[in-house]
Amino acid sequence: MVDPLILLAFVPAALAMNLTPGADMMFCLGQGLRTGPRAAMAASAGVSAGVMAHVVLAGLGLGALVAALPWLFDAIRWIGVAYLLWLAWGAFRGIEVAEQASDPGARRSFRTGFLVNLTNPKIILFVLAFIPQFIAPQAGPVWAQFLIFGAVLSLGGFVINGLVGAFAGRARRRLVGNPRLTRWLGYASGAIFTALAVRLAILERA
Repeated sequence: MVDPLILLAFVPAALAMNLTPGADMMFCLGQGLRTGPRAAMAASAGVSAGVMAHVVLAGLGLGALVAALPWLFDAIRWIGVAYLLWLAWGAFRGIEVAEQASDPGARRSFRTGFLVNLTNPKIILFVLAFIPQFIAPQAGPVWAQFLIFGAVLSLGGFVINGLVGAFAGRARRRLVGNPRLTRWLGYASGAIFTALAVRLAILERA
């Protein structure tokens, strides 16, 4: 269904994309600082699920619709900005040390990662531009190839972003006993979420 040689070329290209610091990686870093390694891994899984949702939407042709309609692109973008600012407000507002030390729940972190990724319309445009370069219509159904390449991209992102978030989460665990440092961790994660919101707000369509 997928030419092995093309897949062999796609894997390092996708890995290079995943290793490039971007919004998803910074989000998982901020989530790790805010909530710990387990929640950071769940958030990374949510981000990867969001990538797969973008892949499916692009395969259905909705990516072209987003690219063609500026108002739809902007509507999704501003929803994402508002959500990131809401996360930043929660981080800046501060949480008690006892609550910081508790597990916020993998399901909630997964949902947060999924929504942050899904409300970034740049992702679907990236998928629409990147994956078709490796599609070979003669090798099999284009839809199936889209899913396979998307799964590779999503899996690589899950591992790399998850490791970044888990590393930040472990650093947080070592510092969480100090109320002052805990407060600064909240400020750091809030600053990351705010920066991501600003980045998304000034985003222009490719």
